[in-house]
Amino acid sequence: MLPVKDFSLVLGGPLFQLMRRARLEDDAAGLIRRRIAFFIALTWVPLLLLCAIEGTAWGGRLAVPFLRDVTVHARFLVALPLLILAELVVHMRLRAVVEQFRERDLIAPADLPRFDAAIMSAMRLRNSTLAEVSMLVIVYVVGVSLVWRTFIALDVATWYSPDDAGAGPSLAGSWFAIVSLPVFQFLLVRWYFRIFIWARFLWQVSRIRLQIVPTHSDGTGGLAFLGGISHAMAPLAAAHGALVAGVLADAIFHTGVTLTDFTVEVFVLVAFMLCLVAGPLFVFSSQLAAAKRAGSRAYGALAQSYAKAFDAKWLRGGASPDEQLLGSGDIQSLADLTNAVNVVRTMNLVPFTRQALMQLTFATILPIGPLLLTIMPLDELLKLLLGIVV
Repeated sequence: MLPVKDFSLVLGGPLFQLMRRARLEDDAAGLIRRRIAFFIALTWVPLLLLCAIEGTAWGGRLAVPFLRDVTVHARFLVALPLLILAELVVHMRLRAVVEQFRERDLIAPADLPRFDAAIMSAMRLRNSTLAEVSMLVIVYVVGVSLVWRTFIALDVATWYSPDDAGAGPSLAGSWFAIVSLPVFQFLLVRWYFRIFIWARFLWQVSRIRLQIVPTHSDGTGGLAFLGGISHAMAPLAAAHGALVAGVLADAIFHTGVTLTDFTVEVFVLVAFMLCLVAGPLFVFSSQLAAAKRAGSRAYGALAQSYAKAFDAKWLRGGASPDEQLLGSGDIQSLADLTNAVNVVRTMNLVPFTRQALMQLTFATILPIGPLLLTIMPLDELLKLLLGIVV
């Protein structure tokens, strides 16, 4: 039997092995501070130094000097550390989530080899060199050349793109395009790949006939623990929020638009994160629906039989003359059975709660919150927040 402790979306792959040899990684996804310092020193610090040398760090004739480019600081000083922090959180919490399948006896003994095979398949894919090389190619071909230049780069004179006729990128701009941006995008794309591995693992587990109990008190047949993935992915959601907040801030400060102009974009961001995190859990809906139908039939028939017996005994003279309803266990048993039937009737078909979705939504939009100060004074914003909390 493969130990569940071997399951990890983080501890594997060529970059992980490289980080281990450089003493920036260990076997517990630790050394967070070292890795954060290393990646900031690789991505953000050279940009600051080169801009200082070229005179584009602050002021000058540029519309967006380096120190006023909110996007670059949000990307490398906020979102990037959050992506690295997410590795530790996901490594610790997902292992506990996977362990629950065995601890709760959701996998029948005969199906444990299939469960172990799903774990081994996930770990092989996580360690794939071809996958990481492909991601690197995608980053340079699509992420930098197409997505960033077409949809993110500002159409004004900036520290990375001077407006002189025929002038190419600045030295800082070259480092940004060749090193800083690809490194960040690779770390981000690698997270999407990890979520794909997780979704694939869940799909394989959902093909196993799980021992779901429709009367389980968690309201999802014993699978509510899967909703804990929303807590594990909170740093990843916040990283996306910080990245988008930086882009919106630059658009607001340098092009004259307002935060309200980006309502649709914020909504799309939240929807994207909810689909990314909660979407894979829908693979269990068919088994939950089948368990709910079977439970409704079985407990409905039991409730009908017990209710008829209760009616015949206490309402139609079936009870002996010396037996009293007061103090009898029959009425409590009827109430308990009714509660069990109601649990089955209200059973959820997805293993996550509204609270988990709200927490993920909050983590996503939290970095965008400070931009509210661009459309309302601080005192009014504080009153609004206090009104929501109180």
